[in-house]
Order: sequence, then C-alpha cells, then structure tokens
Amino acid sequence: MIGSVGAGEHVSAAAVGVRRESVSTTTGPAQAGAERPMRADAQRNYGKLLSAASAAFTESGADDVSLEEIARRAGVGIGTLYRHFPTRQALLEAVYREQVEALRARADELLTSGEPGEAFAAWLRSLVAFSSTKRSLTSAMVATLGKDSEVMSTCSKLIKESANALLTQAQQAGAVRADVNPTDLIRLVHGVSMVTEYAPGDPGQADRMLTLILDGLRPQPAG
Repeated sequence: MIGSVGAGEHVSAAAVGVRRESVSTTTGPAQAGAERPMRADAQRNYGKLLSAASAAFTESGADDVSLEEIARRAGVGIGTLYRHFPTRQALLEAVYREQVEALRARADELLTSGEPGEAFAAWLRSLVAFSSTKRSLTSAMVATLGKDSEVMSTCSKLIKESANALLTQAQQAGAVRADVNPTDLIRLVHGVSMVTEYAPGDPGQADRMLTLILDGLRPQPAG
C-alpha cells in the first residue's frame, strides 16, 4: 500500500553519505594527470559550503544570495570558497549534482528496504523536497549552460532512472497502477512544485497535493 505523506521530509547529502564524484579521497600519491587527494580539513570545508549554499538557495533562490553570505554561513573565508568553487556557476553545479546524487542514494536505499509501495511514496516525498531548490538552480544553470548541457542531461537521467526503478518495483507488487510511467511521475511532482512556489503561506499544501497524487496512483477496482 502506498504510504501517507510525512511533513518536513528533505534530501540531505550528508545523511546518506553522498560525496560529489570529483572529490578524491585517496591517500596515495597522485598519479600523473589525476586529481590530488583532498585533505580532511578541505573535505570538511567543501561539505560545509555545499550545505550552506543549498540552505541559502532554498530560502532565497539561487540568484539572490551572495557568495560572501554563503561563506559566512559555512563559517569559512571567501578565499576558501573560491578555492573550491572558482565561479558562482561551479557552486551551482556542485549543489545540483550533490542533491541529485542524494536522491539516487535514497532510491538505492529504499529499493532494498521496506514495502515497495511505502518505498515509492517515500522517494516521491524526497523528490518534492528536492524540487524546492531545483527550480531556481535549474533556471540559473540553463541561463548559462543551456538545457541540453552535460550536467543537466546527466542529472535528468539519474532522476528518471531512480523513478523508474522504484515505480517498477511498486507496480510489480501491485501497489501502483500499471499505466503510470516515470515521466508522468516527474511531471506531476514538477506541477506540485510550481503550484506551491506561489503559496508560501501554506506549508502543508505540497503534502496534501502529493497525498492526492498517491491516492490516484493506486490500482483501481475492476469494473
């Protein structure tokens, strides 16, 4: 059975142990042409900056927060921020990739734990939470990179693969109707995100709308 929607659900890269692929954690000498290992203190600062940027973008939008404010929130100097992210664009891309990787990790976790319908509903809640920052991040990156850029294409593919895996498992278990596809799901969640963006005074609206969607996704009685 598809689970009910819980309030306050959000995606945390730190919570699932996700780390951006370009961050090297090897301890041996760097090979020619390979990235140098990142020191432990540098890894901590990198994580703080991503967390601070993600929170700031959620609150104010990706275009309205200064890099100085993000560095202040992270508790580091602006020079440290620029060492990790030479441009604002680099920071935007890193936050976006980190959140998509967190969604994929959450999907992998849910696929092997719990009842398929509950797992499916839990991941959709995470997708709704991700969408709260995705819209401003996407707009900012598309303006510079274009919608068909490598980072946008790769992240879109990862989200769709995760949606498909959880949807297929839930359908096979009889928890979700068979005529639904991953594109349907992603567009429905996108619709919830767009509507609730214009209702900031109603924090429970996204949960209520997702509950209605989940009810509609259940198999319908024959006849």
